Amino acid sequence: MLNTWILLTYKVPSEPAAKRIALWRKLKGMGAVYLQNGVCLLPKTDDHLRRLKMLENDALEMGGEAVLLETGPLDRAQEEKVLSRFKTDRDEEYREFLGKCADFEAEIAKETAAEHFTYAELEENDVDLKKLQGWFDKIRKLDFYGAALASEATERLKGCETLLDAYAKRVFDAHDENK
Repeated sequence: MLNTWILLTYKVPSEPAAKRIALWRKLKGMGAVYLQNGVCLLPKTDDHLRRLKMLENDALEMGGEAVLLETGPLDRAQEEKVLSRFKTDRDEEYREFLGKCADFEAEIAKETAAEHFTYAELEENDVDLKKLQGWFDKIRKLDFYGAALASEATERLKGCETLLDAYAKRVFDAHDENK
């Protein structure tokens, strides 16, 4: 069975740019893929339909125009083109996420090498891990079709969590030794 999508086409005035950009950000934040300028798709769900209707109204309030359509691919080849676009967009986000995981791992390694086992540093790294977890959750929520890097990102986040747990143990051990 082929997928069903909601297609939004819109045209809004170029000025004020902030409103046009805000509309684009909202659509990208929902996980929409752009087929071309002002033409985007989302999987058909009640939530997407509701939110797209609100964005259609936003476009009209900006003095623009918008049309919402239910659509689907003509065949498997067309469907694969669209699914590939969704997966590519998510993989780009996962790739960026993996880079931030590497930064987190490097920070823990640096602090460990310097034997900098303080509660302040632990708290700072805990905040950074929570940011990574929140970011991962946002990407995963928009990963409608299982992007290739999803499992690597999942494992990498688990690795960061394990790394922080080990660092926390070192902090607690160092604190106990100093008593």
